[in-house]
Amino acid sequence: MIATLFHKGKEYRVDFYAPIDISIPLHTGKDCTSAWYVNPMSLEPVRMGDWVGDVNQGGSVNFRTVTFNPHGNGTHTECVGHISKEFVTINHCLKKFMFIAEVVTILPDSLDNGDFVIAEHQLKQALEGTKPEALIIRTLSNNDDKLHMQYSNTNPPYITPEAMQYIHDMGVEHLLFDMPSVDKEVDGGILASHHIFWQYPHNTQFHKTITEMIYVPNDVFDGTYALNLQIASFENDASPSKPVLYKVVSVH
Repeated sequence: MIATLFHKGKEYRVDFYAPIDISIPLHTGKDCTSAWYVNPMSLEPVRMGDWVGDVNQGGSVNFRTVTFNPHGNGTHTECVGHISKEFVTINHCLKKFMFIAEVVTILPDSLDNGDFVIAEHQLKQALEGTKPEALIIRTLSNNDDKLHMQYSNTNPPYITPEAMQYIHDMGVEHLLFDMPSVDKEVDGGILASHHIFWQYPHNTQFHKTITEMIYVPNDVFDGTYALNLQIASFENDASPSKPVLYKVVSVH
């Protein structure tokens, strides 16, 4: 199905018959992608007296309690509540779910201290003046190890404060990144790039979101897409999420 979307004075023809899921599935295995030293997601059948919520154990239905951490277990979308003193939730902040997005692929720069980063000059080169509503950053190397990566204590690539300032200045409202955090794993709690993106606390941008630990397959080319950013209705700073891309066939 080719549909036409009208957005900010442009006409986008979008192929809605070919969704591209860029989320990482949650499961209970130890090889499920994780970060921040959290345990894998767990599923436990509810037990009430002699009754058990597991068909294979004699129950009438499967009725399981799910335990996980949205920041550490798989793809998640977060709002400014992640860093704010105020209790702010993603369900309150994210009210629109369809956006025009740009996918860019970047090989992180190596710093003298051994860190790997997304730098401002790389974003400028990749975007070539484009100012997307949503920005999706895929890092190299990019293989399906990202579906199973245990990121804790690995110092994964992150976005420099200067690059994040450029992202903010471009007007990006929704940032998607295939690493566990836009900030350095251990930075003394500064979280500079988070603060710059949300302009917290002096000019807080409540409507903006960051989605982390995505996976964009290699057969998805850089370019313009329609993005459907799906979350569960969690009254929490973050929710597990399912970002889905649709190829833009043409723009007028």
